[in-house]
Amino acid sequence: VQLQACGGGLVQAGGSLRLSCAASGRGISNRGVGWFRQAPGKERESVAALSWSVGSTYYADSVKGRFTISRDNAKNTVSLLMNSLKPEDTAVYYCAVTPTYGTSYDYWGQGTLVTVSS
Repeated sequence: VQLQACGGGLVQAGGSLRLSCAASGRGISNRGVGWFRQAPGKERESVAALSWSVGSTYYADSVKGRFTISRDNAKNTVSLLMNSLKPEDTAVYYCAVTPTYGTSYDYWGQGTLVTVSS
């Protein structure tokens, strides 16, 4: 599976961005998906996750109520809608897939940079 993330950019605090992740090489409709981020000097952290059936979701406390993860299994894409962005959301964002929701991720995208200015 190859994952290509896009949609990052520079946005002012309070603004919105939508990240997209397109999968190729193999379908991901039966896999869990997730978004992670890594800020400068910090460890990578999980931001949001979604099971293949869309029956289970996870959001980090820091993004609950502001970020929404979604997927289109027919198009093999995953999205992350980010609203009310804060400077602390600045990071490189990565999409990833896992064979089973809640387990280790085995394929990762290349990352897309999100910069939120104050």
